[in-house]
Amino acid sequence: MGKGRPRAVEKLGLGQATTVPFNGSLNVPQAPVYYPTEEEFRDPLEFIYKIREEAEVYGICRIVPPKSWNPPFVLKLDSFEFPTKTQAIHQLQARVASCDGKTFGLEYGRFLEGQYGRKVKRKKVVFEGEDLDLCRFFNAVKRFGGYDKVVEGKKWGEVARFMRSTRGGKGKISECAKHVLSQLYLEHLYDYESYYNKLNDGKGRNHMKSSQVVERKTDQASDSPCGRKRRKSNSGASVEVNHALEERYDQVCEQCKSGLHAEVMLLCDRCNKGWHMYCLSPPLEAIPPGNWYCFECLNSDKDSFGFVPGRRFSLESFRKVADRTKKKWLGASSFSHVQIEKKFWEIVEGSLGEVEVKYGSDIDTSIYGSGFPRVNDQRPESIDPAVWDEYCASPWNLNNLPKLKGSMLRAVHHNIAGVMVPWLYMGMLFSAFCWHFEDHCFYSMNYHHWGNPKLWYSVPGSKASAFEKVMRSCLPDLFDAQPDLLFQLVTMLNPSVLLQNKIPVYSVIQEPGNFVITFPRSYHSGFNLGLNCAEAVNFAPADWLPHGGFGAELYQLFRKAAVLSHEELLCVVAKNSCNSKASPYLNKELLRIYSKEKTWRERLWKKGIVRSSVMPQRKYPEHVGTEEDPTCIICQQYLYLSAIVCRCRRSKKVCLEHWEHLCECIPRKRRLLFRHSLAELNQLVLMTENSDDCCASESRSRRRHQPCSSDSVSLTKKVNGKQVAFAQVAEEWLLSSCKITQLPFSGDAYDKALRKAEQFIWAGEEMDPVRDMVKNMVDAKNWGESVEKCVLRIESWSLGVANEDKVHLDHIATLLRRDPVPCDVPGHLKLKEHAEAAMAMAKEIRDVLSKASTSMSEMDDLDARASNFPIHVKESEELQGKISSLKLWIDTVRKCSNGISPAIDIGILYRLRIEELKELILDFESLMINISELELLRQCYSDALSWISRFNGTLDNVQDREDQENIIDELKCLQKDGALLKVQVDELSLVEVELRKAYCRDKALKAQATKMPLDFIEQVLSVAVKLQIEKEKHFDSLSEVSYASLNWEKHAQQILAAEASMADFEDAIRSAADIFAILPSFSALVDAVTTAKMWLEKSLPYLRKDDHSTSSSKLLCLDSLNEQVSVSKLLKVHLDEKMMIQTILTNLEEWKHDAGSCLEDADKILNLDSIEDQMSSDVTFRIKELVTEMERVIAAGLSLRFDFPELPKLQNSCSVLHWCSRVFSFQYIAASIEEINGVSTESKGLPMAYGASSLLTSLISGVTWLNKASEVLFLPRSGRRLSQLGDAEGLLLELQNIKVQFPAMVGKLKDSIAKHKAWQDKVQSFLCLNEEEQSHSSLLELKELGITNAFNCPEMDMVMSEIESVENWRTRSCQDVGLSDSDASSLSTSLVKIKQSLHRSMYIYEKLKCCKIRYFCKGFCMDSDDQEFITCSSCKDCYHLKCLVPTFANTKVSKEYLCPYCLLVESGSICRSGDSPLKYSGKRPELKKLIEMSSAVKKFRVWLEEREILQEIVDQALACRECLDGIVDSALSYLGEDVSSISSRLTIALKALDVVGLHDPLAGHKFDLALARHSWRVRVIKLFESSTKPMIQQIQRHLKEASTIKVPSEDHYMNMLLEIKQTGMQWAETAKKVAADNGELELEQVFELIEVGEKLPIRFTKELKLLQDRSMLYCICRKPYDQRAMIACDKCDEWYHFDCINLVTAPKVYICPACEPFIQGKADLTELVKPERLAGKDGGEPQTPSPRNMVSSRWKSKKAKAPSKQKNILTVDKSSGEDGFSGIDRLFWRSRKPFRRTAKKRADLGTLALFPLL
Repeated sequence: MGKGRPRAVEKLGLGQATTVPFNGSLNVPQAPVYYPTEEEFRDPLEFIYKIREEAEVYGICRIVPPKSWNPPFVLKLDSFEFPTKTQAIHQLQARVASCDGKTFGLEYGRFLEGQYGRKVKRKKVVFEGEDLDLCRFFNAVKRFGGYDKVVEGKKWGEVARFMRSTRGGKGKISECAKHVLSQLYLEHLYDYESYYNKLNDGKGRNHMKSSQVVERKTDQASDSPCGRKRRKSNSGASVEVNHALEERYDQVCEQCKSGLHAEVMLLCDRCNKGWHMYCLSPPLEAIPPGNWYCFECLNSDKDSFGFVPGRRFSLESFRKVADRTKKKWLGASSFSHVQIEKKFWEIVEGSLGEVEVKYGSDIDTSIYGSGFPRVNDQRPESIDPAVWDEYCASPWNLNNLPKLKGSMLRAVHHNIAGVMVPWLYMGMLFSAFCWHFEDHCFYSMNYHHWGNPKLWYSVPGSKASAFEKVMRSCLPDLFDAQPDLLFQLVTMLNPSVLLQNKIPVYSVIQEPGNFVITFPRSYHSGFNLGLNCAEAVNFAPADWLPHGGFGAELYQLFRKAAVLSHEELLCVVAKNSCNSKASPYLNKELLRIYSKEKTWRERLWKKGIVRSSVMPQRKYPEHVGTEEDPTCIICQQYLYLSAIVCRCRRSKKVCLEHWEHLCECIPRKRRLLFRHSLAELNQLVLMTENSDDCCASESRSRRRHQPCSSDSVSLTKKVNGKQVAFAQVAEEWLLSSCKITQLPFSGDAYDKALRKAEQFIWAGEEMDPVRDMVKNMVDAKNWGESVEKCVLRIESWSLGVANEDKVHLDHIATLLRRDPVPCDVPGHLKLKEHAEAAMAMAKEIRDVLSKASTSMSEMDDLDARASNFPIHVKESEELQGKISSLKLWIDTVRKCSNGISPAIDIGILYRLRIEELKELILDFESLMINISELELLRQCYSDALSWISRFNGTLDNVQDREDQENIIDELKCLQKDGALLKVQVDELSLVEVELRKAYCRDKALKAQATKMPLDFIEQVLSVAVKLQIEKEKHFDSLSEVSYASLNWEKHAQQILAAEASMADFEDAIRSAADIFAILPSFSALVDAVTTAKMWLEKSLPYLRKDDHSTSSSKLLCLDSLNEQVSVSKLLKVHLDEKMMIQTILTNLEEWKHDAGSCLEDADKILNLDSIEDQMSSDVTFRIKELVTEMERVIAAGLSLRFDFPELPKLQNSCSVLHWCSRVFSFQYIAASIEEINGVSTESKGLPMAYGASSLLTSLISGVTWLNKASEVLFLPRSGRRLSQLGDAEGLLLELQNIKVQFPAMVGKLKDSIAKHKAWQDKVQSFLCLNEEEQSHSSLLELKELGITNAFNCPEMDMVMSEIESVENWRTRSCQDVGLSDSDASSLSTSLVKIKQSLHRSMYIYEKLKCCKIRYFCKGFCMDSDDQEFITCSSCKDCYHLKCLVPTFANTKVSKEYLCPYCLLVESGSICRSGDSPLKYSGKRPELKKLIEMSSAVKKFRVWLEEREILQEIVDQALACRECLDGIVDSALSYLGEDVSSISSRLTIALKALDVVGLHDPLAGHKFDLALARHSWRVRVIKLFESSTKPMIQQIQRHLKEASTIKVPSEDHYMNMLLEIKQTGMQWAETAKKVAADNGELELEQVFELIEVGEKLPIRFTKELKLLQDRSMLYCICRKPYDQRAMIACDKCDEWYHFDCINLVTAPKVYICPACEPFIQGKADLTELVKPERLAGKDGGEPQTPSPRNMVSSRWKSKKAKAPSKQKNILTVDKSSGEDGFSGIDRLFWRSRKPFRRTAKKRADLGTLALFPLL
């Protein structure tokens, strides 16, 4: 389907019919057929997407629309003409490769010269009296694999036939001819074949060179270097080209038309034409050995094969040709599809002679019309408008399909024939479409409009490469001659060849009204089974995009022009927004295009191509194909995204991949043309990411804020001997450009900077700053140049030397409006000054124009000044227009008045038209000047307007008025008044015309009122035509009457002049009633009709057709018919019924004669006494002929509806003979049991009159025997025969007593007996085999063979029983292993996977013996140095990064990595992670189940492949269990302190258990216990290694857990915990007692107890707090708090007992004795007393601050130098430490004394020095 240009051939296909002869039945499986519902049928693309996954594996499918979908075929069949092509069907496959005899002779001559060392004249070879073409002979043998394979396969007869088929020869090939042909090849071509094969294998180069070098030297001594294939110097370097002669080339490539790159140009050794190796299709990478010939020299034009354009046909003429072809090859009988298919492939193979057919293929519907309705086509009258509109808009209309919503081709607005516009196909019998897949790998849809079916074959796209490989191997000669044969579209390949080469092929029979869908890249072919009409088009849903990319690359590889630009389509679809279904496909393709484009652009930058520019913008960028892109001169592909061009060949462009082939210039002379930068392409990629996917959204957001690629940033190249980074060069350019923009404007500097920037603008988002700077610089450059240009032009105009137009003030204002200015231009201020002067001039002009009156001289003076001003102001144009209009008016007035007299010249006035007069008056009124002539002009103008108004009023609706007489009077009056006007008016000439029209309308009204003669009506209509008013309503009805009257009268004259039919008479009478005229011939017609109807009424019973309404009526009588025939001869009216009556009578007589003959012949056949074998065929033929004749006679008799006595006899004889014919057919055709039962049942209903006939009796006996034989051979659906061998042998004996023999059934019985015995022998042979040789597959083969061939026997019972046992075992085994089905391959795969996992597990256990570093991953376990890995810092095992979980693999790896298993063991966790890198994927069966499976499989008689695998699994599993038990036992018995050794062993076991693919509950339970104990030990260790001491509750919780997992009491950590718990609890009890002893224990001992508590390995926060409170001392007695009443000093906050300081009641203010010496004077401190200063009265404890807080508080007060008078109540800071105080605090506390004590109270006050004085 679909190329953008016409094609000379239809489709591609390749074949090899001769190697695999067609055997009559291809047995090609059927592709699926779909029946969509009404709902599913609404959207074709959605329905195809729904079935794609299932149907694509077939490559093709058929869709049957709902019954309601029935589009009309709108082409006009009577006028439709179309072009055709001629197809030589016999050469589609059986043809020798086209070759040029001269080229072959040249190469063969060189071969002979190399053989003999001199030129040898080739001998003439003769075969069968004709010259033997050695070229064709060589290619024919090569087709069959060469000489050796032809001899081995004895195919010389096929070679001979193959050669004859190409010459049209026929006849039998004798053995002698075969032998002669073999000897001729051995003598003349065998050595050449070896030489040819060596050249193709690359082994004959040295031989060629040595044998031909002398000839080359002598022949080319005077030639240029062009004589070689690749022009090189002696040293091997390319030849340098003289620049002075660079346009003069020795050779030009025939493909790209370039003479450059001569070093890679191949020259044909015959025609001496040149081709670049990279321009060939496909391109060559190395010099071919030996001689090289171009395709033109290899392929002879005379022998080249293709579909030749034929002549144009109309549909009727094409139908006649199709009927002749069908009659020639199929005859008059009907053929089934299978028979036609068989004959087609016999023709293709060339075994039936030459066959040529016509095929109307690839008919452009935009030129010849479509079979579907289209909006712009004319609707036929036979089609209802609603139906037309419905199918015009139907999505299944192939004209609409490519542009449906969701189709990628919606963006294409170019009518590409076959792709966007459907093609029509008019086929006939055997017309074929060859193997091909669609252009650009499109989908295709084909609709069958009408006619015979089409037969399709298809190979799915997934097998396309294998398909092409088979074709190349089967057709070596064709591919040698044409390597791009896949694009030639002219070859068929027998599907049987593909099936034999394991290529899946499927078929479809397309009936009328069916759709056929082909999928991307699926090869398909087929042919037509008769005359038909179909229509096809391409389409491209979203899932086509990857296939489209493959097609584009294929076109580029083979240098074939593409239909459309794939890159353009991707970009346009992405810009126009796409749906979520298309986004993934589009994103993937865009990403591929982006990566390819980025790679090549960066590579070109490295190569030195630094100049670039953006391609011109398209006029319609949202559409594809509206503008033609240039194409690469090498690969012929569209250059949409980018191209390379050089200044030496500006009109030639190449793609980025072929940049080196453009020319020989240095890279800096070339330029990169691009349409989108990489940043823009990256944005398109981001736009197509699925917005519903949150991960994609995050990725899209992240990529928007990051450079599009880090590669561009790191891109470097070598410049001047050092590496320069792409980003560095860009950064340097930005810095220099910023400096340029800050300097005074210089156009050269800007140009130079912009040229340097061309190497960056194509890049990604990292170059956005560069592109922004370029944009700003371009804007600044344009602005600066515009300013300088304006100043220069203004100054030039001021000096009077200007050659250009003035500068417009608006342009200057636009330039000056820029704020800020983009660059510093020196002329900017000058331009401002000039602009101010121009605005002043404009203001002056506006003032003059706005004055009420102005003198002409003033206006002329201002106009002169404005003309000399160097700047153009738009007000000057208005001033000039005003002056010009004033002068024109004055000149006009002067002409009218002659400049002297106030009176107007009447002659001049008469020459004025009314429009000119109106313009003259309006112009004068604007001048505000009064002259006398104006009033006269106004009066003339007013009179003319009044007359025109009257005229127009009269003509208003004049044709619709009924009072035409009044109109005539009004027009006469207007004619008289118009003659008196003084001004010319155009309407005056129309009055006379309207007057004549009024007279004509008046006559027409009179003719409508009364009947008028026909002559009068014709005269009125003739005048109306002359006046062009015949279409008015008055004349419409009159014309109809005239036309109808004339036609009727003419028709009546003809009827009366000849003997007409009854219908003509009646039609004429009926039509006369509708004509408003007198018709004189009416009465003559009525009499003739009355007479004819009376005769017809009597003849009606004989003329009726045989239908259901008359079947039960009385039969007709022959005598009555004879009487009616006699009466018909008296009629005067010609009636067809008269001849019909006579014919009926003749037919009755003939029928009676035929019936008698049939009855006589039937009696002779039924009374035959005996029938021998040689007579049965003759009798059968006679019966068939007689049955056919009798059926014809019976049908004819029934249709006559007369009472015939012979008719019942005929019917009985026919039924008996028909039954006999069916029985005879069973003699040589093995009938089915249903057919035999049907015949037996029919025999009981045969007429009794023939029961005594000998033939019938014999046949009934034979049918009884057939019935018994079919029951014996019957194969029931259960799969086993119920009959036994003795039954079949008894039937053979019984047949000897039956007269009629049945060889087919006898042969079938004997064959069944032989097959049964052969099967029994195979069973016995199988039972005698060794145990390992008795495979399950062999037993299955015996079963299948036994079901088909064996009778019921003990051997069959044994086979079925054994297979059933195996299947039951496999079903149970699959369930145990976790498989959903019982497939043997799936079970074996699962068992192998488990075995491999056991190997890995044992490999891990081996680490106990060897400490070698291992590489572990999910997929494999092996030593490897070429994979990136990471090593665990604990177990030293290595893991491949790519096999770790994604979250880890995507993050940076730290230096110290801990694998999940070591982390689990060392952390003490008991929860295993689900993301372990070695975790086995899949269900793990129990070891017990596998052992049971292994035991069960050994009991079978047959050898199963699972038996050995299961045994290995069980052995390895037990070995793994042994290793695991050793690790677990050592772990459970270990009681020591060091757990590192146990950790490493448990880690190994943990890895091995994760890897293994089976489950051992017993071993797993013990391992879990060992792992739990180890984890408990690790957590105990970490508990005490923590920076925070554990609490007693944690110790108790660990002890409880230890009892749960049964940790032995001898365990080191168990003993440690118990000891710590006991010690801690004893200290806590002591601390509680001391805290409540009211000071009984000495303070030093309390401190010692606290110190002991702090040193404990566990934490007692509460007890330590109680002891700290117990150690606080108060008062001068230095006692702890003991519930006695206390008071605090308002100065120092020290607490004192009432009884120690002799207080009875609490004063308002209390100052202790230690503070009194420091009090200067007395102050009223009453308001400072606080309730909390008292303690002990209400049971509260005094709040003495801790030493730490005291120091902090006092120090702050000192710094502030403002002693606080407020009493602070301080508490112990609980956050200062977990134990209350540190060692320094305790020392400070221990030495603390009452603040400011006198010497009486405290002798030692040295410790007070630590407290700063207030």
